[in-house]
Amino acid sequence: MASQVLFSSMAYARYEAGQTLPAKFERILKASDLGEKVKGKKVAIKMHIGDGVTYSTIPPVFVRTLVKFVQDNGGECFITDHYVYRRHPERRGYTADNLGCPVLDDCGYFGKYYYTKEVDFKSFRHVDVAGLIHDADFLIDFSHVKGHGACGYGGACKNISMGCVTDRTRHEIHGLEGGLLWDENKCVHCNKCIEACNHFANHFGKDGKYHVNYHNCTMCQHCAKVCPTKAITLDSHDYADFQQGMALCTKTVLDLFGPENVYFINMLISITALCDCWGLTTPSLVPDIGITASSDIVAIERASLDMIKVEDLIPQGVPKGHKMGETGHLFQRLHGKDPYLQIKMLEDMGLGSQDYEIREIK
Repeated sequence: MASQVLFSSMAYARYEAGQTLPAKFERILKASDLGEKVKGKKVAIKMHIGDGVTYSTIPPVFVRTLVKFVQDNGGECFITDHYVYRRHPERRGYTADNLGCPVLDDCGYFGKYYYTKEVDFKSFRHVDVAGLIHDADFLIDFSHVKGHGACGYGGACKNISMGCVTDRTRHEIHGLEGGLLWDENKCVHCNKCIEACNHFANHFGKDGKYHVNYHNCTMCQHCAKVCPTKAITLDSHDYADFQQGMALCTKTVLDLFGPENVYFINMLISITALCDCWGLTTPSLVPDIGITASSDIVAIERASLDMIKVEDLIPQGVPKGHKMGETGHLFQRLHGKDPYLQIKMLEDMGLGSQDYEIREIK
């Protein structure tokens, strides 16, 4: 039996508030069974709070709507992500006063509150589940859909696997991509790779050599992406291992709740090329699409990806001079990784079905 995915479109027929996406979001929530599920429970709303001058994260009006819905239905909720205090969520409107609930670091202020679950996939061994995620009764994954340099696509799976865990876990998952290689002959020492690193993990030594501190490095590839001469590359281009690690991490987190205590909402607006963790916002790749919601992570991820079509590409969303591939999904043409791969892996792990039906909420 196909899994149901609720969907509200950006399309509108009249100039009135009830035709806009925030109003449709309220109707999606009322049409779902989420209200019955959250009653009397402590609810973690996991979203990405962005960084730097990012302005494409989920607008506060939608977050406020979700928080009020949970509270009106008897749930006690909080917004959570990693690195909250150091990324200044208040600059994007994410404050307790504005949203109506606390905005908290999921691993605690010092990042040391977590529970370790052992896994065994190559060099990936530890899923350090954030303490506040672990202690919640219910998890709402509230994702901003966008592209992602390491896995093609950032949606619900990425929001959980990279946002509900510690630096050690993120490092182990990114480590599945392979290490960074530096070609001295190509390097022009422009320092763009140093400036692009959010974790102070790289530097040029007195000898002029490029050094990476892998204790701090999260393998985010910011350095490789900005290098104008392609002097920095990965020593492995088999991104299947990285996506397998993401899927395994997501399963480990979701297994703590069970299918009756999780819900997924994907915002298909401001769909940009890169993850919000870059601390910047580029032009949208496609026009805003709408909102999807489901209790099935595989179905909602598949439906969300299917709605993002290469035919709708806005050229300004792609960097000038960037040569895109000619086959596959738009994200695959942009980043060189098949975004459907992680969804197949989630399905193989028993987390849902790619067979879905859309129920449009107008």
